[in-house]
Amino acid sequence: MTTLSTPTPPPGSTNHASKSAPVGGSSRRGTRGPARRRGNTRFVLACLLPALVLFAVFMVVPTMNVFRMSFYTWSGFSPDKRFVGLDNFSRLLDDEQFVRAFQNTVALLVVVTVVTMGMGLFLAAIMTRQRLRGRNLYRFILYIPNVLSVVVIAAVFSAVYDQENGLLNSTLRLLSLDGLQQVWLGDQKLVVYSVAIAMVWQSLGYYMVLYMASMSSIPEELYEASALDGASAARQFFAITLPLIWQNLRTTLTFFIMSAVNLSFVLVRAMTGGGPDGSSEVLLSYMYKQAYTNSSYGYGMAIGVVIFAFSFLVSLLVSRATRREPLQF
Repeated sequence: MTTLSTPTPPPGSTNHASKSAPVGGSSRRGTRGPARRRGNTRFVLACLLPALVLFAVFMVVPTMNVFRMSFYTWSGFSPDKRFVGLDNFSRLLDDEQFVRAFQNTVALLVVVTVVTMGMGLFLAAIMTRQRLRGRNLYRFILYIPNVLSVVVIAAVFSAVYDQENGLLNSTLRLLSLDGLQQVWLGDQKLVVYSVAIAMVWQSLGYYMVLYMASMSSIPEELYEASALDGASAARQFFAITLPLIWQNLRTTLTFFIMSAVNLSFVLVRAMTGGGPDGSSEVLLSYMYKQAYTNSSYGYGMAIGVVIFAFSFLVSLLVSRATRREPLQF
């Protein structure tokens, strides 16, 4: 009987048949890969869909409606609407009250931003770098205003600024400084700065805590090495602390400017109502007055478009001006 045997390949040769044979497990994995990715994509879209719908309904649609209504003249109640094109925007240039509100808004943004950011950084550096007894208590006290309602803060400062029995004038009277007593919320030259103090008091603690968190993450070795080189505390702050928390500072700066526009509106409405004689009016309060009090809804929406463009432009300028290469440790 003749036995047939498979020839054995010589050493070093390649078995092409065995390499080309597909493996059943790897083939199934290859077909499951795209399906799994599609399933993950559908899951992510399903999770994002409710948020996208809410964003479109409550943000995109109202914003587009503001732009649309700015081209109409309408009282806000009657069914009669008349398309006027850019007439509402041309009226803004001749509206002295709008110009004044715009100036007050810019002044509040500049003063409150500089003071709040500067004092927040200064206090955070002291709380972080200096060994203060009871610093947690100080941090708690400074943070309390951020927890309070803005209307409560407006009531507190209205009482502080009261002409007859207010804390400020009473303290000046007690110190025999009667000549410094003022009608703080009734003087056209002082009312904006009185509102600015309330805004700083409300925001300071929150940003101080944010900066403390960033400063606490900086390695102590950097400060020890700089101290051995003879660097003072001020030099350490500008050469080490500030560059290493710059990204946090940049983000909070943009966020604060946007929130300050809204905060100024609430405090002005609650403390002064825009008075005296419109001297404390800001853009949002003037828009509210025109749209919902003076029955000039289309004109108010034109002011809203200006506020939107102004906020976007300020954010863009701040982002460009503070851009720098991030430092890491």
